[in-house]
Formats: sequence, C-alpha cells, structure tokens
Amino acid sequence: MVTGGGGFLGTVVVRRLEAAGATEIFVPRSHDYDLRTKDGIDHALSDGDPELVIHLAAVVGGIGANRENPGRFFYENAIMGVQLMEQSRLAGVDKFVTVGTVCSYPKFTSVPFREEDLWNGYPEETNAPYGLAKKMLLVQSQAYRAQYGFNAIYLIPVNLYGPGDNFDPKSSHVIPALIKKCVDAREAGADHIDVWGTGSASREFLYVDDAAEGIVLAAARYDDAGPVNLGVGHEVTVRELVTLIAELTGFTGEIRWDASKPDGQPRRAMDTTRAQEWFGFMARMPWDEGLRATIDWYTSKHGAGS
Repeated sequence: MVTGGGGFLGTVVVRRLEAAGATEIFVPRSHDYDLRTKDGIDHALSDGDPELVIHLAAVVGGIGANRENPGRFFYENAIMGVQLMEQSRLAGVDKFVTVGTVCSYPKFTSVPFREEDLWNGYPEETNAPYGLAKKMLLVQSQAYRAQYGFNAIYLIPVNLYGPGDNFDPKSSHVIPALIKKCVDAREAGADHIDVWGTGSASREFLYVDDAAEGIVLAAARYDDAGPVNLGVGHEVTVRELVTLIAELTGFTGEIRWDASKPDGQPRRAMDTTRAQEWFGFMARMPWDEGLRATIDWYTSKHGAGS
C-alpha cells in the first residue's frame, strides 16, 4: 500500500515498485479514504490488506503555505502518520516505510546534515510545525520497534523536483515556483521577476525518480531503526538556482530580490553515506538535465513555447 501514491512522488514510486516486480499495489485515494481518520485508515488497510506500507501522503507546501497553515500542517501530518502506523501494526503489516522531511533538521545544522544531528536543535521556524509532525513518526517507529518488534524504517529526503511537480504558486516549492515565474514572465514579455529572500540560502535538490529509487531500495533492503538521508550530497544557493532557471527558460529580464520575505533555513546539504552503505543508493540524475526535464514538462503541459 502506497499512501500518496497518486501524487508527485507517489506515482513514480508506484512505477518503480512495478518495475521491481510488485504485482499488487494498492493506492488509497483521498476521495475514498480519509487517512486523517481512524475509520478511513481501517478501511484502507482492510481493502488493501498490505504486507508493506509506504507512507508518502502529506499536507505540504513551500514557505508561504507553511506560514499560512502551521496548525493544519502540524495536525494533519501528525494525526495521519501516527494513526496509520498504529493501525498498520495492529493489522499485522510486516513493514512500514515512513518518508519524512529535511524540514525536521535543526535550523542551524552543520553542513552536510548527518542523521545524528537530527536532535541538535529546533527546526527553521517557518516550517517547524510540519517538520516536527513528521519527526514524531521517527520517534514512533523507533518506539514501536523497541516494544513491539515492528519493522518500521524512516527516510529523510531532501527537497524534491522533477516532472509532475506542483506548480501552484500558492503551495509550490522553490524550483517549480521559479520555473513558473520565469516562463510566465518570458511569455508575457515582462522585464523582471520578484523572488523571495536574499538569494543567500542554499538548498540541495533530489530528482523525483532518484528519490523513488531510494525509497524502493530501502523498502527491499533496509530493516533498522536509524533514520537515513536521501540526497545528492551537494548544495546550490537560491541565487545560483534562479540564475540557472532563468537561463534554461530563456528569461532575460531583471531578478529583483524581496529581502522583506524569509529565506528559510540558511543552508541544506545532506551527508548521504548511510544510504549508500546500508542499501546501495546513489542519486544519478545530472543537475542540469533534471532541471531541463522539469522545465520541458511544465512548458509542454501549459502550452508555453520551449
């Protein structure tokens, strides 16, 4: 059973599972199963009867969405994950894979982020409620392993991107938001775009197909309590990112920085040693190629010239 299996990451995970030989994959859709409720979870587990649960479903968004919905993002992510793991345990599920978030790391984590740094401080304020809700599922998975022998693992992907991403400006993350800004400005003949922050913050980005490969490898090969980063191991500043996206989309206007808006966490870059050593995962998509594929997908879906 793949929760969120119809979403950006989930659809790729399902394809990877099929390619790996999985013949029965159940995807509970939100219009049929409300996973924020015990009844919805019980119905999904009854109908799917899974041996393995991969929990991807989440209420997510960029900095703006997190600032506007801290209560919702905390409650819905926490209640969905906590109840789903408990009911999965009671239903006899053999293995539970939680996909957490890089937002769980402390705001001033030393780069590269190592899994042992996870509890060394409070997350960046704008997305702390979301990050902490997901982080509690690590506590739960480790507690359930200790008390019940429940095989629950916890993965921490860095920021994802790729074809099929969410390009809604009200809730999108940084790469799709910037692609849309640049493409829309180019098509409209605008002479500038406005970008939040100063551009000094850094981020690391993992292509969605690579993330899916890491999740499926962990589901097959990893059975331990420790959290594991999924990333590429290097960072790029937001200023560098905007410059590259403008170049790849053909936008030649001015980039105006709105320093009154937050930068978010100052730096993000993962140590990916555990994933490589423990279940053989290494990201493969070249950075420029992944961005081009994402831009091409957006322009083809929205009727803009490439």
